[in-house]
Amino acid sequence: MKILAFTDHHGSPEDFKEVARKAKSADIIICGGDFTIFEHEIEYIMEQINNLPKKVLIIHGNHEDEETVRFLANHFKNVEFIHKGYYEIKDYLFIGYGGGGFSTTDPEFEELSKQFKQIMKGKKTILITHGPPYGTKTDKIGMGYVGNKSFTKFIKEAQPEIVICGHIHETFGKRDNIGKSKVINPGPEGEIIELK
Repeated sequence: MKILAFTDHHGSPEDFKEVARKAKSADIIICGGDFTIFEHEIEYIMEQINNLPKKVLIIHGNHEDEETVRFLANHFKNVEFIHKGYYEIKDYLFIGYGGGGFSTTDPEFEELSKQFKQIMKGKKTILITHGPPYGTKTDKIGMGYVGNKSFTKFIKEAQPEIVICGHIHETFGKRDNIGKSKVINPGPEGEIIELK
């Protein structure tokens, strides 16, 4: 299965054109949030996302409100809002957790992670978060790490196949590993990720 993942394009027509070009060779598309600048033209941008040629799984970033994205996603048949939820296709499980990006811990995610672990059993799992996990190349700015320790703890314990994150513009295109989990910030132009 080929995933096209993108994040933080903030409504850029040039970046979205590149996403649309790559979408033709993907089986499913993931948007990791911050697809607007504080919801400017959000309906128009979500319509563009809906018009991509494959199913789009989406979470909100820190530039979008959860309820706004949930409401709009319900009006677009090709967009699935998976914040605090999941989507299954074949033997793949996509888990989403959007928003935030600035906290180093997240008690709500930690509570939800117990449920996530239950539904992950026996499935190839892709975790999508807006903020990056703590202690990787995807959250390192200068000499320090700015990611989320709750995400890192979950990834160490549950070992999803792939973790897709964004939020930190300085780390677009960076990859790292937490145990067997591949952590990727695909950036605004998107990246094709092949699942075995």
